[in-house]
Amino acid sequence: METGRDASIVEMLFARDETALDELKKHYAAYCRKTAAAFLSDERDAEECINDVWLAAWNSIPPQKPQDLATYLGKLTRRAAIDRIRHGARQKRRGIVEALEEFDETIPSPETVEETFYGAELSKKISEFLFTLPETERAVFLRRYWYGDALDAIRRAYGLSKSGVKMKLLRTREKLRDYLKKEGYEI
Repeated sequence: METGRDASIVEMLFARDETALDELKKHYAAYCRKTAAAFLSDERDAEECINDVWLAAWNSIPPQKPQDLATYLGKLTRRAAIDRIRHGARQKRRGIVEALEEFDETIPSPETVEETFYGAELSKKISEFLFTLPETERAVFLRRYWYGDALDAIRRAYGLSKSGVKMKLLRTREKLRDYLKKEGYEI
């Protein structure tokens, strides 16, 4: 949901007003830092990641016009953190690359501009699917694939065995794959 403040920031970005970056930092730096820290244990890497987010927001708005600025910045932050991990950042991988590889087999990956355009539609379908799941199953799935939590952290949080977490994730990915196929996506 877009607030008046967020709409104003997006308008400033469309006008290429550099004060928009100050507003982004003022209102979203803590949120983005927390999101980056979930993936990157090194504070310097997280800070560099946040700088990448501001640049990505500047470069992508326009043409993008996010309906929910916080969610958009969260996605940019996750993407920047994952890119930093994949490109050999100083910190250990913390299992996120493994989690992403698990998930790669579940949803189609955009390879063209047209496919990227349909990514928002795919995101909506995934959200719809997640709300059909029991609360624990949804939480385990989100902790692994959205927040990048390690299997051990999820296991401890929900009192499950490691193999129980893996099985729950596998079954949820299979359900998601089936759901997306029914919705017309080729997996």
